Amino acid sequence: MNNRLKHISTQTKALTRFLAFFCMAAALTACQGKALPGKSATSQEATSPLAPGQASAITTLIYGSNDYTRINPAMDEHGEINILLFNGLTAHDGDNQVVPSLAKSWEFDPASCTYTFHLEEGVRWHDGQEFQAEDVKFTIEAIMDPENGSENAPNYEDVREITVIDSHTVSFALDAPNVAFLDYMAMPILPKHLLEGEDMQTSDFFRSPVGTGPYELTDWDEGQAITLTKNEDYFKGPAKIDRLIFKIVNDDNAKTMQMQSGELDLALLPPKDAENFHGREGYQVYRMQTSDYRGILFNFHNEYWTANRDLIPAICCGLDRQAILDAVVLGHGITAYGPLQRNVYNNENVDHYDYDPARAEQILKDAGCVKEEDGFYYRDGEKIGFVLSVGAGDQVRLDMAQAAAQQLRQIGIDCTVEVPAQVDWGGQMAYLIGWGSPFDADDHTYKVFGTGKGANYSGYSNEKVDRYLIEARRSDDREVREKAYDRFQEELAADPAFAFIAYVDADYVAVSGLKGIAQDTVMGHHGVGIFWNVTEWTME
Repeated sequence: MNNRLKHISTQTKALTRFLAFFCMAAALTACQGKALPGKSATSQEATSPLAPGQASAITTLIYGSNDYTRINPAMDEHGEINILLFNGLTAHDGDNQVVPSLAKSWEFDPASCTYTFHLEEGVRWHDGQEFQAEDVKFTIEAIMDPENGSENAPNYEDVREITVIDSHTVSFALDAPNVAFLDYMAMPILPKHLLEGEDMQTSDFFRSPVGTGPYELTDWDEGQAITLTKNEDYFKGPAKIDRLIFKIVNDDNAKTMQMQSGELDLALLPPKDAENFHGREGYQVYRMQTSDYRGILFNFHNEYWTANRDLIPAICCGLDRQAILDAVVLGHGITAYGPLQRNVYNNENVDHYDYDPARAEQILKDAGCVKEEDGFYYRDGEKIGFVLSVGAGDQVRLDMAQAAAQQLRQIGIDCTVEVPAQVDWGGQMAYLIGWGSPFDADDHTYKVFGTGKGANYSGYSNEKVDRYLIEARRSDDREVREKAYDRFQEELAADPAFAFIAYVDADYVAVSGLKGIAQDTVMGHHGVGIFWNVTEWTME
């Protein structure tokens, strides 16, 4: 369409937006005979008003998404929408290997520990401004600035200096090697000309973001839908699907119902719900392996764990992980004992804390706990137990938490479950956490378990863990890294930060007319990553 979406008149652009939401409204009544099962009304070909007197078929994909309060990839993680709006200097392919993106090439000088990136030319932001090296410098420095409070900051803490050599060349001098640095340069780059001088946490930009990605945000109906339209000038070539609608459906059960009624074309569903679509005409189920684990995070800022940290191994032994995995996600995954089981550096020889109620009770007794008539253990007159918090809307986590709590009560630990309206990281006792990355082993270990790091929400601190993680990130020697990660996992098992439960597969359900999903790609945390090749997808 030769950039028509960017240069249409204000009146025509408004009409385009009206059509997008008129079509979405039609999808909401699809069950009244206006759409085929498994095919939403908005996925049918529609007449585009982009050129007066000329009809143009447009395609729309409606994705069942959780809500967004902002779109801020520099400060936050896990936003599935980020990869659609933005690009990093690097990216990951279907094998989760680093490939060029905004940077067409790079060199590394080991003597000075400096990476130099050569940027693509002719790339433009969605507002038409030219992408330049200054945007790269601005973005990474904003993440590194402690005043901005980014959970991604630990990824770049070795960066000593960022130098703009010219408008399309930028270098990063590091104080120490970071073998995962190219993985971390997949971080979405933000536009300096729109964010300079803005608050990186509260700027209005993050409600109307402008990127370089294959899609641009054209409307945000709060709590209802975020509409993306393909970027006709995308430097890698325009996507085949014209429009993506992130329809906000926070509840897993509601996502399932809307897939059934034809209101959605694609959604990540709990395995129990996804099973209902297997073999059903009009649908395709993609069961995808992930590096995404679940476990109980203990809040070490809470005084309870200061006094009872030595009892955490008993909690670990009191969990029948296989029973939880089978009951909650139909066995779609594997039982978990550590953070690197889906990584080349996994150490299988650490203590798995296999389900062993007798061992759990012996740990409690050895620590001076006594079981009273009510069936629970006490130490120094205080009942052993804790409240396990779960984020609202995630049925799988809630079911896991309830199953775990029941098992712990059976061995004498009084565990109860709550679903707070808002997570209180500092005040809660424990949380049903999820983490995991399919990329370099440094990702989701260093910043999750390192003392004081940006994503260490448990307040966990272990000097040996810190040392081994630093050793691993600073060497590109496979043997050195393997030894360091082995020791890291051994120490983490000896002094657990989490009670690991399971790695969960991602069960995506799509209408059969959606083509191009790469089923063999290992997904990340929250099943994120399915859109990595979205420009190649088609809707029939």
